[in-house]
This record gives sequence, C-alpha cells and structure tokens, in this order.
Amino acid sequence: MVEKRFAHPVLDASALGEAPVAVRLLGDDLVLWRDAAGSPRAAPDRCPHRGTRLSLGRVCDGQLECPYHGWRFEGSGRCAHIPALPAFEPPASHGLATLGVVEAHGLLWLQLQPDAPLPRFDAETDARLRKLNVGPYVVATSAPRIVENFLDLAHFGFVHEGWLGDRAHVALADYRTEPTPTGFVATGCRAWQPKSNRLSTEGSWVDYRYELLAPYAALLSKLPERQGGYRDDIALLVSPVDEETSRVWFRMALTDFDSSDAEISAFQHTIFTQDQPVLESQRPKRLPLSGEVHCAADRSSAAYRRYLKEHAITFGVTP
Repeated sequence: MVEKRFAHPVLDASALGEAPVAVRLLGDDLVLWRDAAGSPRAAPDRCPHRGTRLSLGRVCDGQLECPYHGWRFEGSGRCAHIPALPAFEPPASHGLATLGVVEAHGLLWLQLQPDAPLPRFDAETDARLRKLNVGPYVVATSAPRIVENFLDLAHFGFVHEGWLGDRAHVALADYRTEPTPTGFVATGCRAWQPKSNRLSTEGSWVDYRYELLAPYAALLSKLPERQGGYRDDIALLVSPVDEETSRVWFRMALTDFDSSDAEISAFQHTIFTQDQPVLESQRPKRLPLSGEVHCAADRSSAAYRRYLKEHAITFGVTP
C-alpha cells in the first residue's frame, strides 16, 4: 500500500497519558502507550497470544499489559513477562511488531514504514507566529474528499456565505498550479471575504496560496499584503481512519496573539462545521478519479486528482 510510505497523524499528543489508547489507521486497529521514559509507542491492537485487544489493558512500569492473561510487552515490543510462567523467557515470536511514532505539531504520527516522512510545515519554527491545533473532527467521508474541499475556492460564497465569501463575489481569478516535490502549489488565488479571520471587522480581498504537502495534508497561507500584515498559515492534517471515515486536525500558525485559544478554535470550528455536512453528503464518499465533470475553476481539484493517479494513491479513492 503506497499510503504506508507516509506518516499519518492519529492522536493529540496530550491525549496519551498513563493508559493505552486505541486508534485506527488505514483500516487497521492499533494501540498507543507510553513507555517507562514517557516516549510514545505503537503496535497492532492484538495480543499475539489469543488476539485480545491490548488497548483494553493497562500500562505497568511502561510495559503494555494484556487484559486477558497479563502478558507484558516492552516499548520495543519484546514480551517481557508471562504471569502464568514467571520463570519462562519468552522468545521473539511472542512479541509485538512495533511501529514508529513521532511527536510533532502537537500530534502523534505513526510511521508504518521506517522513516516515513511527515508533512513539512515551515511556519512551525517561526517564533513570530502563534501555534495551536483545532480538532479533531471525525468526518464520515474519505480523506481525499476532505483534502479536495480544502483546496477549493469556488464554494466560499455558498458554503461559507457571510464568512469566507458572499454570492456577489463568486467569480474566481485565473489562478495557476505548478508541481512541487510534495504535490503542487496553487498561486494567484483571490477571494472576497466578509470575515477572513476572527479579528476582521470589514470585508476585503484576500490573496491565498495553497500547497499539497502529502496525499492527505495541505496548507493554505493567507498572504499579508491585503490583511494589514496579518498572516494565517493553516495546515489541514487528515488521518485516513477507514476508506470512508477520517479524522481531521487544523494546525494554525497566526499573527493573532490577542484572541484566546477558545476564540480562535470557535472561528475555525464554525468554518469547518459549515463544510462537514456538505462533505458527508457527497456520493460516492471515496473520491472518484473519473465520472465527475469539471470546469476551469477546478484547477486545484484537477491537480490533486492527477497527483493521486500519478502516485498510485488508492485509499479513499475510486478509479
């Protein structure tokens, strides 16, 4: 599966405490826990002994304990103890096949293959920008449907009327797309927005730049020239739970240091929950790479679908 070459977000880093947590990614059930050093660990959510869900167990001194017979597993996956046979030294065959876990952008990312790359988010290291996450949202549609919607400007005046667009200004500028090492970039994007961010007090034209960072991750930058120096960098980070179920986060990097976390989250929540029912209504839920009609306003969608085809991404997609 090509999708396993990329790292995927699965959980807020702060949500993994002393107890194991079940997650699902690309149709597989997995378990996360923290070892004795506090480092996040991951493995299939299945005890190799009798197939019990390990996420129903507990963590003892950094070891994951199965709820059925108490078998314990170290962070490396090695089976360290079988209570029924305390003198027995379990062989390697009794252990877990662990996965790579990386903590970044406030999230835990699973690497299903060694050194699978995370999406680049250059704003992360910019000390002038405030960082926070909004989400997660569980959405009943495929990850590609969500990414395509994020890249689309033509819906602003209808889905986000009074916020990111209005019906009097729905004609799009002749924007461009160009390939990049991670996907593509869309420039020359422009939209009239009654309320482009939480601090907006009047409508204005806003210049956008979009970039595809990975199959299920994208970035929009609201350029500061038309916002009095105000800047937004918002990354969409989608976890493909199943073919038709996704978990969504937004990683925000803003010059807004005046608003509270709750106020910024509420603004972004309003925008995404306007999108969500539309996304969940789309049929088929898996993004079709053929069979839907297009127009010149869909350049970003066309570029995204070409990328999926060229990179043989199939999870959440129909031919």
